[in-house]
Amino acid sequence: MDETGRRRALPRALLADPEMIAACRVREFGVVFRLLKQAGIYPSVIARSCDLTPSRVGEVIAGKRKIEKIDLVERIADGLFIPGHMLGLAARAWEGPTADGATARAGTRSEEAEAGSDPFLDPEFFTDHIRALMPNHYRTVNLLGARHALDSVERHLQVINRLQGQTDGATRDDLLSLGARIAEFLGWLYQDLGDFSQATHWSDRAMEWSQETGDDVMAAYVLFRKSNQATARRDAQRAVSLARAAQRAPGATTSIRALALQQEAQGHALLGNPRFALMKFDEAHELAAVGGDAPSDDAALDTSYCTPVYVEMQRANCLIELGEPSRAAEAFENELRILPQVYRNDHGVYLSRLARAYATAGKPEQGAEAAGRALSIALDTESARAMGELAAAECALAQWSAVPSVAAFRARFRLVRSAASYGLQAVR
Repeated sequence: MDETGRRRALPRALLADPEMIAACRVREFGVVFRLLKQAGIYPSVIARSCDLTPSRVGEVIAGKRKIEKIDLVERIADGLFIPGHMLGLAARAWEGPTADGATARAGTRSEEAEAGSDPFLDPEFFTDHIRALMPNHYRTVNLLGARHALDSVERHLQVINRLQGQTDGATRDDLLSLGARIAEFLGWLYQDLGDFSQATHWSDRAMEWSQETGDDVMAAYVLFRKSNQATARRDAQRAVSLARAAQRAPGATTSIRALALQQEAQGHALLGNPRFALMKFDEAHELAAVGGDAPSDDAALDTSYCTPVYVEMQRANCLIELGEPSRAAEAFENELRILPQVYRNDHGVYLSRLARAYATAGKPEQGAEAAGRALSIALDTESARAMGELAAAECALAQWSAVPSVAAFRARFRLVRSAASYGLQAVR
């Protein structure tokens, strides 16, 4: 459903797709689920909507399992809003003009988590265990996207919120220090998913907890993150001022200063100040090349992505803003060759920007090729960042609609975009 409670139908183009019609007629749900995924309705959404497990959805798509029981067929029809006649069923109740929709299945995850939590959980044991899990969360998000870690990370914070009210002294400080780290990470997850309200909320909470515990390093990093959020919303002045604040912060490590410098550079680019932008990028590159911070700093948060490659990717994006798309495309191509595979989520973002650079430079076929690769990744990672960049690339490619590869990408992108709001609402 949408925010007003009205039921959302599947995209008309998808329901009219001959392959979809044929698959529904014979109840070949492996094909149905695959077409939904291609349209931007992800397996996690399908699973939640139909009360299935994600692994079972994956097995159906892979052809390892069949769906034949009539009660499950009906559940899929109602969960995914597939009209009854397409599946050989009677018209569903929600197909009527006065139907106001089915009861939400998502439930209250926070209440479930609280009900299932252990009131006698040892805070020190919990803190050590969750801290050890964080590097794996970072890797998972880099490879598979924010959605894959969101539930776990939210539940970590639910337990921290409960435990910190039951402890004091050094134990409570340790909990809040971990909480600041997780809250900052959760802010990033929501930013990648396009929910800036939640992103801002959790970044603010991370700042509050880091200041409460005297964690200057985390406080400096949160200032960088808030600058990054301002840039994403094209608030250039705020991006610059927050980036400068991060550089001045007592806890600013070498990596944090490099991150803040490139963030300041992006703000200057948005303001149309190329000289300042390129100068700050040079300073950021120099600091990033120095290497990582001391292990004690790295233990507090993940800054391993702050490398010269990262800085040059941000510079390349700003070169488009500064009217040098050909130079930007060359930089993206060079850096993408050496960007580690684990940063697959970022690959989708950078390929989208490469597509826009090529389109702006008058090379539509190269742009469409990069955009197609980016869309495939974005469908898997569910990254709103990547989809936003792809929307800009699609707009830049519009003038080349007569080119077959461009026309094919734009048709595919429009279908995905029409399904995106359905998918996001079903997840939350």
